Amino acid sequence: MKELKRVEVVQKTVSQEITVMEAAELLGISERQAYRLKGSFKLKGVKGLIHGNRGKVSPRRLDHEISEKIVKLAKGEYEGYNDSFFTERLGEEEGIRISREKVRQILRKQGIGPKRKRRRPKHRTRRERKPQSGMMLQTDGSRHDWLQGRGEYLTLIGAIDDATNEVPYALFAPYETTEGYMRMLIEIAQEKGLPLSLYADRHSIFQVERHTPTLAEQLEGRPDKTQLGRALDELGITLIPANSPQAKGRIERLWGTFQDRLVSELKRFNAKTIDEANAVLLKFLPDYNRKFMVEPFDKKPAWRKIDGIDLNKYFCMKYSRVVGNDNTLSFMNRKIQILSTKTRYSFAKAKVDVHHLIDERIRVFYKGTLITEAEGLDNAQQNKSERLRKRGCITNKSYERISMQP
Repeated sequence: MKELKRVEVVQKTVSQEITVMEAAELLGISERQAYRLKGSFKLKGVKGLIHGNRGKVSPRRLDHEISEKIVKLAKGEYEGYNDSFFTERLGEEEGIRISREKVRQILRKQGIGPKRKRRRPKHRTRRERKPQSGMMLQTDGSRHDWLQGRGEYLTLIGAIDDATNEVPYALFAPYETTEGYMRMLIEIAQEKGLPLSLYADRHSIFQVERHTPTLAEQLEGRPDKTQLGRALDELGITLIPANSPQAKGRIERLWGTFQDRLVSELKRFNAKTIDEANAVLLKFLPDYNRKFMVEPFDKKPAWRKIDGIDLNKYFCMKYSRVVGNDNTLSFMNRKIQILSTKTRYSFAKAKVDVHHLIDERIRVFYKGTLITEAEGLDNAQQNKSERLRKRGCITNKSYERISMQP
């Protein structure tokens, strides 16, 4: 069709229906080339417009004997070699220096397939949003230079409603920790209620990274849980682990938006510390939700109310201890004295539950009854653990467990 158009246009230049300049513009060539085509058409007719290499063998064409030799070697001495390795051996051992792509074309033409078949990409289907707000929250932490060199690297911990795109709460923390997720969920529960499910990655904060069950797990008949996983289970919040970043694409795209817009806001207000960053974030979230929220399919929310529920009983670190003969127990290198109560004079040898709240308070329970409460660790111990973590003596994963040890 391209050559037919060329013949038609050049004929019009010869019959002076159009100018050579107009012909050049129609054919997308230079005016000089249009004059050449017109002259060639006058001398040779239509044949003058056909490319001169039409029907000729390329001077760079590989000799047929070499092609046959390559095929013979591929089926014989070098059988099972992949295309790249075979090409290297042809150049090094056989003196045949050609490109890997040419070797691939020769072999495929002769029906010789690749050594390793490429796996087809997985077919992913778009998952529809949940119909009601509060049915599922996607949560994650984003480690980023949010302050752009004005302060230390921070981690933004947040959640997004799958049905509405609303970000009910988010906070900046030094690292991605259990405490950070608990603070976020407490704020969301107090403002909205408890979600039905939480969609998160397979971080060790959410589930235990262990392939072989321990003896205790086998006796219990179920796998062990992390502190956050235990809290979610006690509150009836289903934890859904994501198998890939694409699976929780809504929260991943949220971080992309925040790393653009929120970073600009932090720069505008010259935030340099974590407290200043959180102050800017609290002002930023309502504006973001107003612009990016969508209407749910079902207007009736699925949030569960927390009327009369003490969230500190769930969102805390729980440990078991045995009381000593002197009615004290050891916890975080501290001795906590337990006094007698109306129901029990002495708690020696009793097994108690210790709840370490996220506000650093320590509560001791015996058979579900609070028997004593102690203040948190002093600032000197906290500052020492922080120094150890910054020096690398405490890893990020274990920080939440031992961050308050002296």
